[in-house]
Amino acid sequence: MSSNATHSADVVVIGGGQAGLAAGYYLRRSGLDFVILDDNPNPGGSWQHYWQSLTLFSPAEYSSLPGWPMPPYPNGFPPATHVVDYLTRYEHRYQLPIQRPVTVTEVTRTDHGFHVHTDACDWDARRVINATGSWRQPFWPLYPGITDFRGRQLHTVDYRSPEPFAGQRVAVVGGGNSAAQIVADLTGVADTLWCTPRPPRYLPDDVDGRVLFTVATDHAAAIAAGRPSDGGVAGLGDIVAVPSVRAARDRGQLTAHPMFTHLTASGVVVDGVEEQVDAIIWCTGFRPALRHLHGLVRTQDGHYPVVDNHLVDDPATMFLGYGDWTGPASATLIGVGRTARALLAPPRRRREG
Repeated sequence: MSSNATHSADVVVIGGGQAGLAAGYYLRRSGLDFVILDDNPNPGGSWQHYWQSLTLFSPAEYSSLPGWPMPPYPNGFPPATHVVDYLTRYEHRYQLPIQRPVTVTEVTRTDHGFHVHTDACDWDARRVINATGSWRQPFWPLYPGITDFRGRQLHTVDYRSPEPFAGQRVAVVGGGNSAAQIVADLTGVADTLWCTPRPPRYLPDDVDGRVLFTVATDHAAAIAAGRPSDGGVAGLGDIVAVPSVRAARDRGQLTAHPMFTHLTASGVVVDGVEEQVDAIIWCTGFRPALRHLHGLVRTQDGHYPVVDNHLVDDPATMFLGYGDWTGPASATLIGVGRTARALLAPPRRRREG
């Protein structure tokens, strides 16, 4: 329950993951008084909640926040634990003023800025930066019979390791990276039924996060300049062939099936045939975790009216790290720093000749 105390700051950053830390780096350099409110009890943002086998799409040296490179990882792409350690050390290195665990329940407009309501003390601020990501807002699609299924249903956010599914048949739903990686993780432990809305599209084996960031940046620049684009990252494919996915694919263990039409008490119906399954893992994506703005922002067809990461009707409300609508690859470690710099770094003065 929120106390009666109210503190003040020039800027309140909501979210203490990678986007919040990138914002904090530039706010620290600006000299503004700010605070970062994080609802996690520990550092590391959403990386501390991912499944155990997850790795980055890029080498450590291409996955850094501004100011301090991620320490090298010697054996391939770094695991989530390496990222958590880096983010923990990053916030200490720059002495970022983070309070946790603090859950922001609502942001309201005042005559002088914003009032940020939390389950701890409240805050008054002139500006608010939303950096909450999407991990707290998993998307569950509605399918006929979804309440009839008697087995276990879980989302990507609930999956940790394959061991609880040993000897079971598991339906994995989704055609993106999470689904492919989880199917690969389950092989050899469980029998999988991978259901996708369209045939999986693998990116070329030599494409990793470095290439994706460059493609996303070039695509955004082409659109902004009115030039034709080849579709950006979406034009390349949907699934990065990380080593675990590549190995399972090459062994013939990543066989995709059409999406089922409905669920039954004991399974799903694919092409008119009932497939018995013990569990369903919904790898169906996320939505921005912005419930605290319900009284402040009205979406337009599910999208927030944002230009240059500022709310159109209220430029003091800012967004950072939610995907391409807040900057090319801004939901990634490699991309969020550039977006934070464009949003918060003061413009450089031109040198006089």
